[in-house]
Amino acid sequence: MELPALLRQGVDALLSGVPVSDLSRASDYLSRRYRAEVRDGKFHLSDELAAKAYIAARLPATYAAVRASLEMVAEVRPDFAPRKILDAGAGPGTALWASSDCWSSLDSALLFEGSASIRQVGEKLAEATAVQVEWREHDVTKDKISAEKADLVTLAYVLDELSETQGMGLVEQLWQSCSDVMVVVEPGTPAGWERILKVRSLLLERGAHILAPCAHGLACPIKSPDWCHFSRRVARSRIHRLTKLAEVPWEDEKFIFIAASRQAGLPIEARIIAPPKAGSGKVSVKLCGCDGAASEALITKRDGDLFKKARRAEWGDYL
Repeated sequence: MELPALLRQGVDALLSGVPVSDLSRASDYLSRRYRAEVRDGKFHLSDELAAKAYIAARLPATYAAVRASLEMVAEVRPDFAPRKILDAGAGPGTALWASSDCWSSLDSALLFEGSASIRQVGEKLAEATAVQVEWREHDVTKDKISAEKADLVTLAYVLDELSETQGMGLVEQLWQSCSDVMVVVEPGTPAGWERILKVRSLLLERGAHILAPCAHGLACPIKSPDWCHFSRRVARSRIHRLTKLAEVPWEDEKFIFIAASRQAGLPIEARIIAPPKAGSGKVSVKLCGCDGAASEALITKRDGDLFKKARRAEWGDYL
């Protein structure tokens, strides 16, 4: 997956003239903070260089994870045509770009972001989009969400920076600001999955319908040390590779998400929750089914159309 052309051009323009060595050092510092899930009361993106390092090294992967999550929503809610998005912890506007790429109906966005540095970067990037964008300074650890309800509410890669109490409080506020679909995305780690499970439970308690990735609203059948997550391959630009000191032209972003709505989506039989394994005349898939069970299935040529679909299916697709 690649960034939309206008976003890619905007990123390149903002990074023009910035020494790659500076971007690399700032990116390494950010990576260490993110991996350690540092919660010291400081913004990860605390200055201009950190913000530019983020759009060079992290924006493409974050965009890919959010875009893939929204795509799974669109599959089960083909009627959904959001006009307004509300995004908390918006960073450089990643969810805005992903949602406008997914739904051409989007015409307005309300973005909450506390870091002035990344907000300024996001404002500059958003000049290229046709969506009417309003930015608000907002610290998700302290401030309450106050806004009219939006069709689409997103929270991407934010909960890992908050305590459980702060995170669930924020999710509660955002659900109250949601008139239809809410999507929460986290890193595809065991800890990220645990946070998504807590969000899932809270939303189910509030009467939400689970749209994706789950094929059901029952208890999650996955048990530790296993965990549910997905992966999306991301194309690296030249500046992306140089910033991360990487040689290969791609990286795999692992993520986990939950999408819920105030109305039900189309039912699906099962979601593929691990990379399919194809052999001669057969495909082995790990499924999470609408009955609430996780299982391994061997699909062969005898299964006709199902086999043809399974041969083309990827991790995260539904059968």
